[in-house]
Amino acid sequence: MGIVEEAHNVKILGSGEQIVVLAHGFGTDQSVWKHLVPHLVEEYKVVLFDNMGAGTTNPDYFDFERYSSLEGYAYDVIAILEEFGISSCIYVGHSVSAMIGAIASMARPDLFTKLVTVSASPRYLNDSEYYGGFEQEDLDQLFEAIKSNYKSWCSGFAPLVVGGDMDSVAIQEFSRTLFNMRPDIALSVSQIIFQSDLRHLLPHVSVPCHIIQSMKDLAVPVVVSEYLHQNLGAESIVEVMSTEGHLPQLSSPDVVIPVLLRHIRHDIAV
Repeated sequence: MGIVEEAHNVKILGSGEQIVVLAHGFGTDQSVWKHLVPHLVEEYKVVLFDNMGAGTTNPDYFDFERYSSLEGYAYDVIAILEEFGISSCIYVGHSVSAMIGAIASMARPDLFTKLVTVSASPRYLNDSEYYGGFEQEDLDQLFEAIKSNYKSWCSGFAPLVVGGDMDSVAIQEFSRTLFNMRPDIALSVSQIIFQSDLRHLLPHVSVPCHIIQSMKDLAVPVVVSEYLHQNLGAESIVEVMSTEGHLPQLSSPDVVIPVLLRHIRHDIAV
């Protein structure tokens, strides 16, 4: 087993010709795709992995300098594709991994036939011309809460982000994977994500993008999907689902899985 494979817990399932890479967001791990994977393995080869810093990875491998920007994660994606000799894939990225995929596709457009993004945002902070959903004060309070009592922060943050019923399995699942992160790593990763501004990169994305978004998402206002659509350099399409929450593939699989499958299977009609 190679170092990349081991470090990221890479799993390859299915036996299709085409390859689908599933990339999870902050506070989760590859298990967030558990409802989607069974629908893909008959038709595609599926690559699952954990981002460095996820609770399922070895925290000793987390290099704070490498992951001080999202480029570090993008180079990890490219390294995984290279290690397994993957020359082309459909990349499905959730939350921050949507933007990680966009960065990776700018460095190596040859490796990606399209990007399917779920709950993506190029910037979380509001400014005079842009609505990202958060003020700096909101983020400062969030970081302070992570620092002061991580477990308590997890139990409050998970229901807000997932939405829906407080007792849902999805909230329990997200709470578990979030709490599995080492607190200092969770703080660093959340700061890098929430303070990032990747708007200037969007025009340089050349790979077609399928933008999938919940109608109601605490972390990503629905207008952000339209902003991506208008500013991406590549052709793109937006689908806003009637779902609530930032992890709809976990909380509303009945609605989301058919939508994801359609965007994975079909290209944008020109």
